[in-house]
Amino acid sequence: MARMTPAEMAQQIGSGLLSFPVTHFRADFSYDAAPYREHVGWMLGHGPAGLFAAGGTGEFFNLSPAEIAVVVKDAVEEVGGKVPVIAAAGMATPIAKELAQSAEAAGADGLLLLPNYLVNSEQAGLAAHIEAVCKSTRLGVIVYNRDNAILNEDTLAGLCERCPNLVGFKDGVGDIELMTRIYARMGDRLTYVGGLPTAETFALPYLEMGVTTYSSAIFNFVPEFANAFYKAVRAKDAATVYQGLREFVLPYIAIRNRRKGYAVSIVKAGCAAVGRPAGPVRAPLTDLDAAEMDMLKALIAKLPRPLAAAA
Repeated sequence: MARMTPAEMAQQIGSGLLSFPVTHFRADFSYDAAPYREHVGWMLGHGPAGLFAAGGTGEFFNLSPAEIAVVVKDAVEEVGGKVPVIAAAGMATPIAKELAQSAEAAGADGLLLLPNYLVNSEQAGLAAHIEAVCKSTRLGVIVYNRDNAILNEDTLAGLCERCPNLVGFKDGVGDIELMTRIYARMGDRLTYVGGLPTAETFALPYLEMGVTTYSSAIFNFVPEFANAFYKAVRAKDAATVYQGLREFVLPYIAIRNRRKGYAVSIVKAGCAAVGRPAGPVRAPLTDLDAAEMDMLKALIAKLPRPLAAAA
């Protein structure tokens, strides 16, 4: 049974910075629980408002349903109720429902519903999928709007009427007009989470549209910088935000954009660069090459000290 009600979970995650732990693998690509749990505890010490277990950066798409259940359970036990643990679900509707139920059994506080696998569908089909998952669990659900699962404001409004436990909307599209229409329609009915790759890039403009939080991948290896950047965003300190973008975030994105799939690979590389290795990524992802790793290490070494000190 969840420790928090859906409304309590939504309120908590909207109050601060979120992150998603990478999932640790051994050299043979098997799940490595002990360092994963240690990493979750280390991240917890840096004060996130919530953690997404086995989410996109946690390689949800590279884990079996049984592994996802174990990863979520490990995160829940390590966090010990200090902040909400949001478990991921997705793929086909029956699998997503099973993952929702296993997350609830493991003691997770909420669910991040990722896009259904591969197929494109109409709004009615997306709504039926989301509603089925919502009704399969008592957990608060955050729907992840991206790729082949993009909701419009009418569909989302109908889902909110039928599904009281649909309490969050994570945007991974970057369509300003759509986001404006959704916030104008739904207002405070939902908690809004920024979910574009390297969400720091969009954090300041999205704040103006009611998106008070985002999930920071770089929190995995430079949490002081991530927290200071978020503090500057919430204070609408544009000078500090753009300093952080120029000196770290945008050069980081330039490395990330060198290869497909690096949005996840570069996070594990960052962990290794700061002495907190999490093992390789699983196929079909590939790890950074040696030259790219050196570029990332050099960038971290030049991390803007004034911004980091502001945390």
